[in-house]
Amino acid sequence: MSSLSNQQRQHDNQTSMEQVAVIMVPFAAQGHLNQLMQLSCLVSSYGLPVSYISSATHIRQARVRVNGLNPLDVAKIHFHDIPVPPFASPPPDPNSSSKFPEQLQPAWDASLSLRQPFAEYLRQMSEKFKRVVVVHDPMMAAVVQDVISIHNAESYAFNCIPAFSQAFFIGEGLPDSSAEHLKELASLQECIPEKVLEFVAIQTEPLKYRAGDLYNTCRLIEAPYLDLLEREESGGNRKSWAIGPILPTKLSSAAKPANKCLEWLDQQEPNSVIYVSFGTTVSLSDEQIKELALGLEQSKVKFLWVLRDADKGDIFDGQVRRAELPEGFEERVKEVGMVEMEYHMGIAVEDPKPYYGSAYSSLADALRPTKKHHASAIENAVRRLMASDEGDEIRKRAAELAATLRQATEPGGASRLELDSFVAHITR
Repeated sequence: MSSLSNQQRQHDNQTSMEQVAVIMVPFAAQGHLNQLMQLSCLVSSYGLPVSYISSATHIRQARVRVNGLNPLDVAKIHFHDIPVPPFASPPPDPNSSSKFPEQLQPAWDASLSLRQPFAEYLRQMSEKFKRVVVVHDPMMAAVVQDVISIHNAESYAFNCIPAFSQAFFIGEGLPDSSAEHLKELASLQECIPEKVLEFVAIQTEPLKYRAGDLYNTCRLIEAPYLDLLEREESGGNRKSWAIGPILPTKLSSAAKPANKCLEWLDQQEPNSVIYVSFGTTVSLSDEQIKELALGLEQSKVKFLWVLRDADKGDIFDGQVRRAELPEGFEERVKEVGMVEMEYHMGIAVEDPKPYYGSAYSSLADALRPTKKHHASAIENAVRRLMASDEGDEIRKRAAELAATLRQATEPGGASRLELDSFVAHITR
């Protein structure tokens, strides 16, 4: 009888899962597109049908730059593109005093037009499934707000940034242990343009309609900040799950790209190379590139430098500025360093700051326009990380954190259990 009951429960669970559909709604910026693509494959692995909704341009971007995923897993996702009005796609301004990607604003404004066609798609799905679950970026809350009018639909916000950053943004009381780190951070007014703050404000009211929150972080390393967010953001009334990191801890054999960067890295001694990248939203000025190049060269430390311009709103729209390195630089450093100017999936890093925070801050700080002697400051920052007792301790701590995070995402690990809990909740 017990065995029969177990079989019946399994059958009931499978039937329930087949009656639930999940719709992912990403924000139009690379790190956000990629993270919801990763989450789509994770949720799909539980046997749930998953749709990924955006403009045709941004779905194409997400698929072209898919990071470390098995193509067979990606093939299970249903991509549904919705037309948006034509939008300007200006190049980034590398000489701007602000490094915020203001060039993406037209694409973000255009995304607001997705609301009506998304609502229609949601209504169609609600007629086919017992429950429709919408997982959206907080910056797309206005687009998905009509979920509240459909009786068998519910929405959850997926937060791409670290819990510490989000707690800092909402301006609530952070733990005392964070006070020292806060001194190094710029205020929101310093780094986010007014138009972007206005766009964020549009999301505030619709964001209240969500049923819960997902965080791409791990409770084992960000518990104090998650506790704060759950207390302040949710008021104790919404469920939340810390399910990260959702990037694959190892590349699928079917997804391993063949590129010269990985081949070069394989030839270097373990833990001997510093990875330098400012992501897909920052463009360095010619002067900053020159100073960074000189600093890396003078450090004598092995490096892999991904040097590319920030994304435009439409990455397929026209030419991209190619950075100018100091004359003869690549020849002089060929024995110790490599510069890559293309986007390669196999070496993409969404955000290196949680892992090498202090050294990363030193590099970024050395490149501020108000600073002098950039090259020597960069040289010192690189040596501090790679050739000092302090650097040894930083890298040891990073390795410990990496091990903790890998274990958390394995079956039975803290983050995997929270993902299991989320899936169980939406298929209840």
